[in-house]
Amino acid sequence: MKKFIQTLKNIWSIEELRKKILFTLLLIFIYRLGSFIVLPGIDPNKLANLENSTKGGMLGLLDAFVGGAFHKASILALGIMPYISASIFMQLMTILVPQMQKIQKEGESGRKKINQWTRYLTVIVTAFQAAAYIGYLKSQGNADALIPGYLPYFVISTVIILTVGTLFVMWLGEKITDKGLGNGTSIIIMMGILARLPEAFIQEWGARVTKGGGGLLIFLIEIAFLIAIIMGLVMLIQGTRRVPVNYAKQIVGNRQFGGARNFLPLKVNAAGVMPIIFAQAILFLPTIFSGFTGGGWAKYFTDHKNIVYMIVYSVCVIAFTFLYTALIFNPKQMAEDLKRNNGFIPGVKPGQPTADYIGTIMDRITLPGAILLAFVGILPGIFELVFKTQQNFATFYGGTSLLIMVGVILDTLQQIETQLLMRQYDGLMSSGRIQEDRQLPAACKKEARKGIKYY
Repeated sequence: MKKFIQTLKNIWSIEELRKKILFTLLLIFIYRLGSFIVLPGIDPNKLANLENSTKGGMLGLLDAFVGGAFHKASILALGIMPYISASIFMQLMTILVPQMQKIQKEGESGRKKINQWTRYLTVIVTAFQAAAYIGYLKSQGNADALIPGYLPYFVISTVIILTVGTLFVMWLGEKITDKGLGNGTSIIIMMGILARLPEAFIQEWGARVTKGGGGLLIFLIEIAFLIAIIMGLVMLIQGTRRVPVNYAKQIVGNRQFGGARNFLPLKVNAAGVMPIIFAQAILFLPTIFSGFTGGGWAKYFTDHKNIVYMIVYSVCVIAFTFLYTALIFNPKQMAEDLKRNNGFIPGVKPGQPTADYIGTIMDRITLPGAILLAFVGILPGIFELVFKTQQNFATFYGGTSLLIMVGVILDTLQQIETQLLMRQYDGLMSSGRIQEDRQLPAACKKEARKGIKYY
């Protein structure tokens, strides 16, 4: 406890880190406040049916992503998901279209162009999703919440407000990334999920206690499983394959440099939570085409207990894990950096053979990591079938919600720890895997402390 208090004091004593934390909390508060502002033309006292229809399936997950703003008919009802969908499309285009690849390789100017095009595409995607959301609000059972006198203006005003709301959330995420703790988009999604966690616990507790017949024991078993899954996810997200690296000896004057043996950590889950977010955005598309009603063939993607949903979800997670890893992981650049710093992998020639060797190892460890991610993704449906768990609580048994929470929290803690280590403070833990930059080769530590990741 004393160590924990001292760590908090160290964090608060760093002015730059303190400002980043306070700035991030302020923007999160603004985002959460906006999720309670109801769209014009809707009576908030008549939204009971809308809330009941979003308690399970794909709409329930979407509602969890936006912190309940979807069933509240909020101005931020669509949240950040249209921007995620646009980002997926642009990243696919940079792989499939040669001209886009050239623009991406132009450096900072190329990235700015792609980001700007992503914003324009976000407006189009948001307008399309807003039209589908309006159709959902006008569907049978939900239309009672609409105010008759405002109906002539409802469509145009709702499309504009929802589009502006998504752009505003996108702007908040970019500001958190630039001036806050980083990973703004992921933090916004995580806060939306965490906002529903207390309610889910209370509902599950009430359901188990009122049933009797060992309900309390089952609840304790569920909590034990939840803790075990969280521990497993931490191991998965932080797990690394350490590749030995040697550095040639150099003598400058009377001093000797290099010659030490270090390790290059390759993460089992290098893609982090992005494959989960991408897969969820893809599976959300059928719901949009059905007008959020889940009718027809879209019904297979609105129930996470459905075997079709589990198979398609698993395939999407595995595919996006390999895709996103290929986008962010560059073995050729890593091999060049090692060669430039007189580093080499024992038994492997420098240059292209080193890049091939690192790429082969990365492919081998990515496959089991992707399979485990997919398995954890379908755990909520499995637990709901086996334990008859409440839908809201089941979403925290793995799946998108828990993966995002654990991944974003660990990444945020790593950002804070990097700030502490840069100023000669101890890390958040006296031992453990968060302090990953201490495992990097000596030639890479300087870059790692600047925020450059080699995994």
